[in-house]
Amino acid sequence: MEIRTIHANGVEFAYLTVGEGPLALCLHGFPDTAHTWRHLMPALAERGYRAVAPFMRGYAPTEVPADGAYEDAALVADVRALHEELGGDADAVIIGHDWGAFPVYPLAGRFRRAVTLAVPPPGSLAGTFLDYEQLKRSFYIFLFQTALAETAAAGPGFLENLWRDWSPGYDASEDLEFVRRSIGAPANLSAALGYYRAMLGTTPRSGRYPAVEPGVTGPVLYLHGAKDGCLGADLVKDVLSHLPAGSRAELVGDVGHFLHLERPAEVNRLILDWLGPAS
Repeated sequence: MEIRTIHANGVEFAYLTVGEGPLALCLHGFPDTAHTWRHLMPALAERGYRAVAPFMRGYAPTEVPADGAYEDAALVADVRALHEELGGDADAVIIGHDWGAFPVYPLAGRFRRAVTLAVPPPGSLAGTFLDYEQLKRSFYIFLFQTALAETAAAGPGFLENLWRDWSPGYDASEDLEFVRRSIGAPANLSAALGYYRAMLGTTPRSGRYPAVEPGVTGPVLYLHGAKDGCLGADLVKDVLSHLPAGSRAELVGDVGHFLHLERPAEVNRLILDWLGPAS
């Protein structure tokens, strides 16, 4: 895979790419990097896609955005701009995991096919996110709103233990080395935490981007690990009722939050079957 750079939405993005053909845009989450797609991208290339995995705004070697915006509307604007600057057309597809799933839902209708992993569609967690057991899993979200966040997240073992809890039994040592390179510097770590601060309103909206319209704009394949320690699988049983007709949801057994890394052959097959061959 090659690493390249592109200017989109006022940000200099670094991205991994392999293959030729219609664009397959792969978006990572936290605490992760574009390397999370290292198993899927070659498989996409074999199917005739040009797989592109950007390092999301603030994740080195992508630059920390000058506008300091990390709200959902900024992520949506990034994806729109990347689609255009990378020469995506009506045959382009999109895949998003964790934070990378957020902009997929409002933009699904702009892509021929869309896939999300580990973060269900808007509205599907209403009334369940505040379940006691889930609140314990989500402690980090509330910690990240505080002035202690950077110190805690940079502390010994914090990110390692998140990966351990979220994907029990998975050896994340290679992934964590990528993460250290990407958000090890203070400015990049603060950027990664900025997504969470924007989510709960601790950081006010920048006002630079149009508000994201609620709802999912096109059919989506949703995948969730049965042992996800970040967002319990028991909370995502009603996903299809929050997705448009033609969508599909699969619970992948015996895997956690990083299901595409834990069981790449099975998850790749599910994704590739949904996407079909490149047009």
